[in-house]
Amino acid sequence: MPSAPKAPQWDVRRLPPAEGTSVLVTGGNAGIGYFVAEQLAGAGATVVLGSRDAAKAEAAIASIGSRVHGARVTHVPLDLADPASLEASVDALGLDRLNAVVYNAGVALDHPPRRETTAGHELMFATNHLGHFALTHYLTPLLAAAPGSRIVTTGSFAAKSERLDPEDLQSRHDYRPKRAYGRSKLAQMLFALELDRRLRAAGSTTMSVLTHPGGALDALTPARPPLHVPTTGERLRHLPLGLVVQGKEAAAWPAVRAVLDPSVRGGQMLSPRQFGLRGTPRIEPLWDHLADTTTAARLWAASCDLTGIDLMPTPFSRLGGAAAG
Repeated sequence: MPSAPKAPQWDVRRLPPAEGTSVLVTGGNAGIGYFVAEQLAGAGATVVLGSRDAAKAEAAIASIGSRVHGARVTHVPLDLADPASLEASVDALGLDRLNAVVYNAGVALDHPPRRETTAGHELMFATNHLGHFALTHYLTPLLAAAPGSRIVTTGSFAAKSERLDPEDLQSRHDYRPKRAYGRSKLAQMLFALELDRRLRAAGSTTMSVLTHPGGALDALTPARPPLHVPTTGERLRHLPLGLVVQGKEAAAWPAVRAVLDPSVRGGQMLSPRQFGLRGTPRIEPLWDHLADTTTAARLWAASCDLTGIDLMPTPFSRLGGAAAG
């Protein structure tokens, strides 16, 4: 028998048309999230930037509009550190369905002291993980209304060497900022994979896909004035690092592929091709500790307790089944 035709190679410069699809990008006003939004808009998608800062979001919308003719990009206020505000943010989307959401927003602290949100949660864990966990709950009806929708979670290489302590998820003991950041990203990644397992068990057509952007430097990133204007000196000083890492435009490629590539499946992880640090996106085998389903289940239960949200007891299976029918 003749072998099945091979899927065409993914081309980051020739994206499939995305007209008629809607995508929410958290933290889409700057950094990697901005380039995710710009590239998706360039493919024809309607993109919503979820951002706390309206002025920065408007600047990002103007920048995308200057590069993408007819770009459909809007903004919705979104503060992941304030779970009580998330339902109103989702209502403000004004959509009846959502084809994809990219969980890109995050905060990274470099120095002590340990900081907490108004709800009393460690800031990085609360913003990077708990906020997106709660947001998933409010987005459920919109995602379930779009058959084949995707939840794309941006992990980090910083999580590769970390392990979660289920007894101290919020780093109350021996707080170290870089370690706490890596653990918050690991929590996101474990959540993304546990979410996909639960979606499959519920019979939902929604998929949860994991990505990580590799190494991304501002100095290697294309200018997007006034959002980002690297100096010539910065570019020259960091040019040798381009052999190892990349700019944020390229770092956006895994998330864009996770949204648009029809061959991507739930539970997969996409990352840069070269050592997970730079290059075109590929499907990468899961790191060993990401297969820890026991820790993932404990994290899920703790996240429900901390947010007061019983995520996905029935809604995806009920609404997803209706949408798919």
